[in-house]
Amino acid sequence: MALNRSIIGILCFLLCQIAGKALALQFTSMELLPSANDDTTCSKSKPCRLGCCGPIDITGAGSCGYGPEFCGPKCTSNCDRKSECDAGWGKEWSNKSTCPLKVCCSKHGFCGTTALFCGDKKVVSPQCNGNSSRERTIGYYEAWNPERRLCDKVEPKDIPLGIYSHINFAFASIDPKTFRIAPMTEETAKRYRTLTTLKGRQPGLEVYIALGGWDFNEPGLTRTTFSDLAASQPAQDAFFESLISFMLHNGFDGVDLDWEYPAAEDRGGRPEDFANYVTLVKRLRERLNGAPKSFGITLTLPASYWYLRGFDIANLEPHIDWFNVMTYDIHGLWDAEGKEIGAHAYAHTNLTEINMGLELLWRSNINPNRVVMGLGFYGRSFTMEDPKCMTPGCPFKKGEAPAGECTNVPGVLSATEIHKIVRNGASVSFDKEAAVKIATWNTNQWVSWDDVETLRVKIDYANKRCLGGTMVWAIDLDDGTLIKALGTAMDKKAGKIRKVFVLDLLEIHTVQKHNYYKV
Repeated sequence: MALNRSIIGILCFLLCQIAGKALALQFTSMELLPSANDDTTCSKSKPCRLGCCGPIDITGAGSCGYGPEFCGPKCTSNCDRKSECDAGWGKEWSNKSTCPLKVCCSKHGFCGTTALFCGDKKVVSPQCNGNSSRERTIGYYEAWNPERRLCDKVEPKDIPLGIYSHINFAFASIDPKTFRIAPMTEETAKRYRTLTTLKGRQPGLEVYIALGGWDFNEPGLTRTTFSDLAASQPAQDAFFESLISFMLHNGFDGVDLDWEYPAAEDRGGRPEDFANYVTLVKRLRERLNGAPKSFGITLTLPASYWYLRGFDIANLEPHIDWFNVMTYDIHGLWDAEGKEIGAHAYAHTNLTEINMGLELLWRSNINPNRVVMGLGFYGRSFTMEDPKCMTPGCPFKKGEAPAGECTNVPGVLSATEIHKIVRNGASVSFDKEAAVKIATWNTNQWVSWDDVETLRVKIDYANKRCLGGTMVWAIDLDDGTLIKALGTAMDKKAGKIRKVFVLDLLEIHTVQKHNYYKV
């Protein structure tokens, strides 16, 4: 009986991770998670991948599990292993008493969110009538696009104004030695003031500087910079001084911290990041409160349990204005590297999975008005394995995907590029359950994205959940079609836009002559 209980328990955990893994955004390290293909039996010569090897029967076989039944006096090997959470057998046998983000602890000592972990417990999601999402419409601007893109380049002056309430400049960097603000490149730095000067054309527009990003935590000089900063008060003091000077000099209204991701070992994180990030943000808020002008603070969050568990969201919330949640990139070419999902095409902005991701916030009673839902103004594309199988879940060719003629990145197509593909005769279908559009063309090419119709569905969802706004990645991936559709979906009319005056251009020219790269 012990053998059956242990096998069922671990298999339940492994199989339930498939749903959770579907939410692992931005190139999750798949090998770090258990697989449903793992063997849950053991012997004296065959240890368990998960858990302790319990008592051996007369055939020499045992089973893997946690707690005193498997790790106690009759344990065969790996007897010092502890469960992820306390399933009722006491802290002696568990790493933690509860699960991160208040998810459920199963009777086998694993954390999860499905019925196999939680039983009949349901997450209470916020419910509203109205249009709360109109409050904020945030657009990220990829400042590097004019250098990297082959065509459809977008300079700050080309950004359509009137709908965006906030624009985030992506990105500036942090010097890993001095912890002072540094530019990504000298070319992107030239766009600081050309972007913030747009405020003169749209009254009420705010422009934030976004720090970090995915590449910032890739292997390299800045991989541990956020972690190092969060661990050192002297480093924070230097950072605060530089940040305030930088924002004042360049006309920014706030900072968006895009740390991807604290406490994630595969992203340069350390366990102590969980508590240290709260200290960093709390001290930043205190310092900004004493600045010559009012500045906002926002934080970028993943929508996956795997990475979100490294954020102490409940204790971060009091010190920030809102969270920007990356509810996109749920699927992509990287799925092929994992055993659970594998090389099967799924939409990267699936609304069902977005809802699952946001439920992680409601478990911690996060105020929905401080939650901004991400929207993708681009699609994730695949080259399919079989032209006769072109629906979600069909296999794609590993490492193969169409690259856009302008973006030139395999697996990514801008909305502008997708619109051209559709105009040229691609077949388009509407996945109502996922609230996405899928285009297929050239026999085996496949892309999922959001259009006018699906954006309306997602805005309705954001309003239903009382969310405090939406954010877009990225402004420069759209030809103006989607931001117009977003405004229509929110019943948000564009405000009056001023023309650029000679004085504005003179100010830009004068400021750019200054050496502010060392601020």
